[in-house]
Amino acid sequence: MPAPKKNGLQTVWFQNPPVIISTATIVGSKEGQGPLGHTFDKVVEDNYYGEDTWEKAERRMLKEVMQNAIQRANLQPQNIDCLLAGDLLNQIISANFVARDLGIPFLGLYGACSTMYEGLALGAMLIDGGFADYVLVGVSSHNSTAERQYRYPTEQGVQRPLYASWTVTGAAAAVLARQGNGPVITHATIGKVVDLGQSDPMNMGAAMAPAAADTMARHLMDTQRQPAYYDLFITGDLGTYGRELALKLMQQKGYDISDRFSDCGILIYSPEQDAHAGGSGCACAGVVTCGYLIQEIKAGRLKRILGVATGALLSLCSYQQGETIPGIAHAVVIEGR
Repeated sequence: MPAPKKNGLQTVWFQNPPVIISTATIVGSKEGQGPLGHTFDKVVEDNYYGEDTWEKAERRMLKEVMQNAIQRANLQPQNIDCLLAGDLLNQIISANFVARDLGIPFLGLYGACSTMYEGLALGAMLIDGGFADYVLVGVSSHNSTAERQYRYPTEQGVQRPLYASWTVTGAAAAVLARQGNGPVITHATIGKVVDLGQSDPMNMGAAMAPAAADTMARHLMDTQRQPAYYDLFITGDLGTYGRELALKLMQQKGYDISDRFSDCGILIYSPEQDAHAGGSGCACAGVVTCGYLIQEIKAGRLKRILGVATGALLSLCSYQQGETIPGIAHAVVIEGR
């Protein structure tokens, strides 16, 4: 069982760190053309992916990566004790329908773009707590499905402000196990919802940066560690402007992570691709983690990272009613063994 959680701490220590025994990724054409394109398992050139709607294309991507992750782990769907998955669409329909097809006991998650790390944290708890031997975690997002749900019809070609991000088209999955070969999850810090009054739905970085800084600082305080303990602090999708804000907020809290702080949304696109502030969406942290980051850890170039996926907890209804945008960030420590 995990070590007892001290009063007031958000961070969970895993006595028997769960192992990430397999991962799988798939991305769209824009993501495949970016700097990390070679780290993804498959690049889909047609954003419809042979389907008649973008929503069905997203669902197909999610199902495919889940099946691939299970196969790479040398398992069958019936071996998986629990599926933890989510996406950005209303009522997480991508995850729900894939769970229907796979027939695995299912817990649907919605943490917006933080969903991958929420799933990794909960999956690790289920395994370390003795409630599961194998847990499958998966997420998806699609630029075209997200744009028309949250913003404008893509056919309108609405001009985006420079601080806006680009929703990543793709899907990612990981199988966690009680034992096996691969990187391990040693800690999880559950975030608090933080809202400093940002209300512009285009400026996701500003909405999520306060939650990211809060979770990172709380993790360091809980563990009594200094930033140098980690090779890399990496957030999910703050983008260029959100990263700068989170960096300043961390400095105000007494932590300088400037020499080891990056962001999945910055890494996934090159400046020439005109993604403006960078990438976002559930798949942003998902594909960068299950592709690039896991590969770097396995190769020994990264030994210990603090991954912090961020989410903007708004809806079209809340925005239209004048609500501000709450943010959330969940952190997971992934180490090479």
